[in-house]
Amino acid sequence: DTKTMSNKHVIFKKLSRDKSVGVYMAKRDFVDHFDSIDPVDGVVVIDPVLIKGKKVFVMLSCTFRYGRDDMDVMGVAFRRDIFLTTRQVYPELQDKERSIHTKIQEKLLRKLGNNAFPFFFEFPDNLPCSVCLQPAPSDVGKRCAVEFEVKVFCSDNQDDKIEKRSSVRLAIRKIQYAPEDRKIIPSAETTFEFLMSDKPLHMQVSLEKETYYHGEPIKVSVDIDNSSNRSLKDITVAVEQITNVVLYSNDKYVKAVALEETLDVVPPATILKKEYTLIPLLAVNKERRGIALDGKLKHEDTNLASSNTWCHTVISYTIMGKTAELTAVQKTTIDTLLKEGGQDTKGHC
Repeated sequence: DTKTMSNKHVIFKKLSRDKSVGVYMAKRDFVDHFDSIDPVDGVVVIDPVLIKGKKVFVMLSCTFRYGRDDMDVMGVAFRRDIFLTTRQVYPELQDKERSIHTKIQEKLLRKLGNNAFPFFFEFPDNLPCSVCLQPAPSDVGKRCAVEFEVKVFCSDNQDDKIEKRSSVRLAIRKIQYAPEDRKIIPSAETTFEFLMSDKPLHMQVSLEKETYYHGEPIKVSVDIDNSSNRSLKDITVAVEQITNVVLYSNDKYVKAVALEETLDVVPPATILKKEYTLIPLLAVNKERRGIALDGKLKHEDTNLASSNTWCHTVISYTIMGKTAELTAVQKTTIDTLLKEGGQDTKGHC
């Protein structure tokens, strides 16, 4: 696929191998704003001679992929189609003017001529965003992912087997934008009571806000009231990414994507109030197997996967009687060691 510049617009263009059909799109990232989702639109170009009298269709698909396409075990496919919708663009089923939805489509149709035809799709409300698991450097094949693509093909009927030479596929991404809500202040607290201590240890952790953007520092406020007779040491502050992958088995990955191990000590009958700063970045988590990433387009960088805070971070589908789920969520944690005599006890919040 190639990019071309047209009056300040970047146009993504891709042709089939036999040059019979091609697709032009003004963007490949489509944003879920929670109250609305960017529609998918573009233009298909055909060669009337090379399509040999066949019809031309456009398909929008969302696929859950657990492994490579050929990774079938006893007839079990490791991929599921979450969503498929197909439209016929040639011969036209309605007047071309009624099929135009955007100004960029109008410009492309004027430039590309009479053999260009517009298409337009709207995402259903319940689809996940693009997400994938980072493979290890030694892994081969396609990664576990939720992927979207636009496919253009020509055939006598839309259910016929698609010939690769006469089809073109362009990967796209569905991404999310979470507006900031500073009214919500996330916090957690826990209390430890000990057998040989009259008073407990109380620990509270809070963040400045609920939503953080990629590369933004996360300030973690820690408030520890150690009224016990135990000494607390080795405070570790972490941002953990918890990923659940469900297809035929239930796999769970818990990875610290940002970590600070301190030598801070809170002796008995003392208080600690301190702020720690963490920055979760993909750059320091490269090549770590099982890290969830935002969906990736070929040759382009991506980020650590975003949490879907509005949907409680769960993406779950039942397809042909099977459940497919890929969940990614970030969580801030505090771990400590509580020491009494020669015995260490772990504390967690």
